[in-house]
Amino acid sequence: MRPDRRNVLVLATCQMLFGSGRSLLIATAPVVAYAMAEEKGLATLPTSLVIVGTALATIPASMLMRRFGRRPGFVLGALTGAAGGALCAYAVLEQNLWLFAAGAFLFGVFAGFAQLYRFAATDVAAVDYRSKAISLVLAGGVIAAFLGPEMAKLGKDMIGSAEFVGGYLLLIAISLLTALVLMTLDIPRQTRAEREGPRRPLRQIMAQPVFIAATVSGATAQGAMTLLMTATPIAMQQVHHQFDDTALVIEWHIFAMFAPGFFAGWLVTRFGEVRMIHAGIIMQLACVAVALSGDGVAQFWLANVMLGLGWCFTFTAATSLTTFAYTPAERDHTQGATNFIIYAFVALLSLSSGALVHYFGWMWVNLGAVPLLVVASLVMLWYSGRPHPQAVAAV
Repeated sequence: MRPDRRNVLVLATCQMLFGSGRSLLIATAPVVAYAMAEEKGLATLPTSLVIVGTALATIPASMLMRRFGRRPGFVLGALTGAAGGALCAYAVLEQNLWLFAAGAFLFGVFAGFAQLYRFAATDVAAVDYRSKAISLVLAGGVIAAFLGPEMAKLGKDMIGSAEFVGGYLLLIAISLLTALVLMTLDIPRQTRAEREGPRRPLRQIMAQPVFIAATVSGATAQGAMTLLMTATPIAMQQVHHQFDDTALVIEWHIFAMFAPGFFAGWLVTRFGEVRMIHAGIIMQLACVAVALSGDGVAQFWLANVMLGLGWCFTFTAATSLTTFAYTPAERDHTQGATNFIIYAFVALLSLSSGALVHYFGWMWVNLGAVPLLVVASLVMLWYSGRPHPQAVAAV
């Protein structure tokens, strides 16, 4: 098997394992925190701290990998995820919201490293294979879509009367297994010439239209998805849907996020990044329309499926677009910068999601996503009239 294909397989497997842990946490954390919190507006705090941890870890993760290589960095991230799972399990036993939030933060640090899986897939890939490599790695989340929530249901009553503790023990196992799989990753470190080649100032890289368009569209896709997805378990609980129904909705949402990965890369190659970003934005707007039509399980299900599909197309295309913004010497700090911007923005939205759904309701959470999507669409219209920067496509 060609090295780039083999690395894609390893990274897709790790994406599946990491994604299972993340979806387990997404399905359970708001419900667990809602039960613990005296102030119910804090119910999404642990989920938000996953994203804060992701944002804060992105730049250090990139710099660490620049110094030591992809494999050691990714393994360290997975071990941090195991520590987060252990702290979450202990916090549930102690019924301590702040310890639980700290465990979620540590898992977020793991996520900060895992966000680089999609970029790592392009390290040794030919230019015409990059978008396919990105989408295939993201497609590793397909199995995670069902495995994570099913593990959440299994873990809910696994440890006697200690609800959900079993799920966080499974989170430890998933993280450790990810570390083992990552030991087989074989991506050569950058040569000294690549690491120390000419580099533009970061602000100059970030001022490029291609960087602006890729980062704004990526942040909007991830932000709108997080705003609505984070609020979904609480909104469903407020209208008295069962936890199994909530898990089902989250399963299909995550499936919709990653299943198109098997062909999204081909679509990006065929139609271009800009068209696919617009297609994703339209799907996420359709999600809002469905969500506003009612609060039955069917509406929650369809809205979350549309949300996931829109995220997949926009985020895959935005990631592909980002690879045209930097040279090999600029790779790590550019990837760290774009991930930091995206996840810092997403953290703010996630923090506001719990308060919005608790104090104002599900309708206003959905309406809050509309301006974000409109801004992203306008930015892409601005960018679409500019030449595509093929000359800096090297990774």
